[in-house]
Amino acid sequence: MPTFNGHKNWNHWNVSLWLNNDEGLYRTARELKRHHGSAGGAVAMLDELSDMGKIETPDGAPYSVTTIRAAMGDM
Repeated sequence: MPTFNGHKNWNHWNVSLWLNNDEGLYRTARELKRHHGSAGGAVAMLDELSDMGKIETPDGAPYSVTTIRAAMGDM
């Protein structure tokens, strides 16, 4: 199965890129994962992003529980 820079696809890679390289998003994601675990943290992070009016990365990759959970995997 082909991958995109080691990720499932471009969306997964791009969401991971933003969540792991924007200091504010990274800190929020780590805190939510610590308090809620991977699955619950991804849902909570999606809610946080929605509350900020962010439904996609600045590059246009949509945020979803799946992409966020994959991005939070190594946090």
